[in-house]
Amino acid sequence: MTQSQALPVVPMRNAVLFPGVTFPISAGRAGTLRAIEAAMNTPERLVFAVAQRHDGENVVPTDLYTIGTIATLGSIQRGIGGIRLVLEGKSRGIALRVGPHGGYLEATVQDAAEMLPLDPREPAFAGLHREARERAAELGKKLGLPEETVDQILAEVNEPGRLADLVAGYLDIPVAEKQILLETLSVEDRLRRVLLHVQRQVEVLSAQEDIQSKVKEEIGGRQREMYLREQLKAIQKELGEGEGESNDGLKELRAKLDALDIPEEARKEVDREWARLTRIGRESMESQVIRTYLETVAELPWNVRTEEKLDVGEAARVLDEDHYGLKDVKDRILEFLAVRQLAQQRDVAAEKPAPSEPETEKKVEAARAGKGRILLFSGPPGVGKTSIAKSIARAMGRKYVRISLGGARDEADIRGHRRTYIGAMPGRILQGMKQAGSKNPVFLLDEVDKLGVSYQGDPASALLEVLDPAQNDSFTDHYLGVPFDLSEVLFIATANFIQNIPAPLLDRMENVDFAGYTEEEKLQIAKSYLVPRQIEENGLAPGQLTLEDAAVREVIASYTRESGVRQLERELGKLARKIARRVAAKEIETQTVRPEDVRPLLGRPRVHPERMAREDQIGIATGMYYTPAGGDIMFVEASLMRGKGELILTGQLGDVMKESARAAWTFARSHAAWLGIDEKDFERDIHIHVPAGAIPKDGPSAGIAMASAVVSALSRRPVRNDVAMTGEITISGRVLPIGGLKEKILGAVRAGIKRIVIPKDNEADLEDLPEVVRAMIEVDPVSTLAEALAVTLRNTALENGRLLFADTVQTEEERRPQ
Repeated sequence: MTQSQALPVVPMRNAVLFPGVTFPISAGRAGTLRAIEAAMNTPERLVFAVAQRHDGENVVPTDLYTIGTIATLGSIQRGIGGIRLVLEGKSRGIALRVGPHGGYLEATVQDAAEMLPLDPREPAFAGLHREARERAAELGKKLGLPEETVDQILAEVNEPGRLADLVAGYLDIPVAEKQILLETLSVEDRLRRVLLHVQRQVEVLSAQEDIQSKVKEEIGGRQREMYLREQLKAIQKELGEGEGESNDGLKELRAKLDALDIPEEARKEVDREWARLTRIGRESMESQVIRTYLETVAELPWNVRTEEKLDVGEAARVLDEDHYGLKDVKDRILEFLAVRQLAQQRDVAAEKPAPSEPETEKKVEAARAGKGRILLFSGPPGVGKTSIAKSIARAMGRKYVRISLGGARDEADIRGHRRTYIGAMPGRILQGMKQAGSKNPVFLLDEVDKLGVSYQGDPASALLEVLDPAQNDSFTDHYLGVPFDLSEVLFIATANFIQNIPAPLLDRMENVDFAGYTEEEKLQIAKSYLVPRQIEENGLAPGQLTLEDAAVREVIASYTRESGVRQLERELGKLARKIARRVAAKEIETQTVRPEDVRPLLGRPRVHPERMAREDQIGIATGMYYTPAGGDIMFVEASLMRGKGELILTGQLGDVMKESARAAWTFARSHAAWLGIDEKDFERDIHIHVPAGAIPKDGPSAGIAMASAVVSALSRRPVRNDVAMTGEITISGRVLPIGGLKEKILGAVRAGIKRIVIPKDNEADLEDLPEVVRAMIEVDPVSTLAEALAVTLRNTALENGRLLFADTVQTEEERRPQ
């Protein structure tokens, strides 16, 4: 057993001494000085160097760690207020007891024996030893020690335990971490922990070197740039160039800024930035940032307006010239112009401007008084939402600006970036105003329903201020930093699906709905706009290609399926190219395209719309549906079969459509008596299918069609093939209103059906139909399912709210289950 010995204690603040390591310290505390004096009076000059747990002046035994290092006092230098000496670590020691003795602390210390591996030549331990030695050499070089010195020190240390202690003494880690290494008696564990710290410190020093290298390169590049600029300045001075041009540019910029009619707040900001620009040198990077900002301010239309044409008649002529149809949209624009015109005339006539008040100021006030709401053009693609905005600008005599918001995901797209960021720029609103060069342009916000949201902010929320007439007179862009007046801008937004627009944003806009074109409207658009444009674009002379109306109708019906006319224009362009090729090959000089010529030119038809059923059938009803590409008809099929009275639904029906089918089944069962249905038939399964099976379907408007098919299948009475129906139903038999009626009826007319059953509450929507369509159809508005069935089922009539059948008696053969 190792003998214990009493040694003076040298408490160490923020340091740990390791065996085999020489460590210089400064001692100034009275207790430490007495301990050193006591050790110097002994032949071995031994002390117990142990780290303090806390950094304090007055040390008590509990402030010290248990394990420290038995060390020898080296050279000592005395000075004012203390001494400097060198401690040479000998071995680890465990303090069995620590107490005061003669004005200093004394410890009873016992040597702490190291735990060596069983076989130092074992490969894993040998590899660990070698790796620690190599990494220690790398760390020494990273710390700036001479390579020869590092190699010499490591060459003198052969034992793994001594190597770990030596390297630990040079590690830049907290005292607590060093104390853990000192207290680790297992050589293998200590070596592994030291290696981990060494690798971590090497990586930190490598990263630090990379950062310093990049900083030096950047600083060197800047210094080189400044040196070259100074040389360039000297050369330009010798040639009499440069300085004068720069000064002329600044003078021109100052003149523009002085000429601006801007608010007081903006003027203060401009003057402040100008003072900064003149105070800092032209070589400074910040000077270019400030100059770019001032140039942006100078280019914005603070008080520049375009003279409006408020002639309602001329505006109507321009709109009709550019677009066919769109009566509701044109009416809304002409109403807007009429309000502005009357407001301006009223204000100008009511009060003549005072001599000190310019006439232009009076016009400005009148223009502001007549400002209208922000408009939202919503509808399917290709119906003219974007193009009519340009026509509105032409009709009003205003500048036109368009920005596309589809896919915008950053708030800075709208509000701009703050000038503290490198490469900052104004938002797209102010960039559009700068592009327009006018304070009152027509500003189109295209695809506003396709704004995105990301961690960088919500651009839709940023638009709330832009599109609010009560706030946009003081719109503040982050880059500009001062309010800019947008109240005179006519904002027009476009969208395909208004349900994708956040409610607060939608509330700030007046929706103008663009419904799809009818086949007749498409024909007129093709004749007046599309065909002449394609003839010109494809190099043909006006007389070289003529399309008969029937040929255009064939293209519309068999090659397009859309609410707008984009695909129609593409098909007409394809047809024109086919003719242009023949003309260029001198095969023909002119051609008149007839319906039978369309297929050889365009290939087989790619659209196969549903057509009216050829005959009345039991269990098959004709419904109507709406899509963004237009309306069409669909068939609802119902069939009885042996089973347990279950309802089977197929055709990829959505939850709402399934509920309509169950409501129809419940209605039929609860009113079986006067519907002419045998109760035994409800013990059989009924299968309802809606083609096409690959297309998902949903919505409540197929209720009447499902009820007609179910009642027809159960009562074995055919559904009329010349009647199309739409409407939501309840289990009590009420018929509720639906949407998209115009498109649905147009789809039914295209399919050859002229009699339509609709909810009575939708009767007012018939006004949206063109006169020519209203004249060719027969509409049956119904409020109950009994009224609907009286129309949709063959040989039925309605009396006192109940159905009467022309053939009330059926033979047993007819009643027998199939």
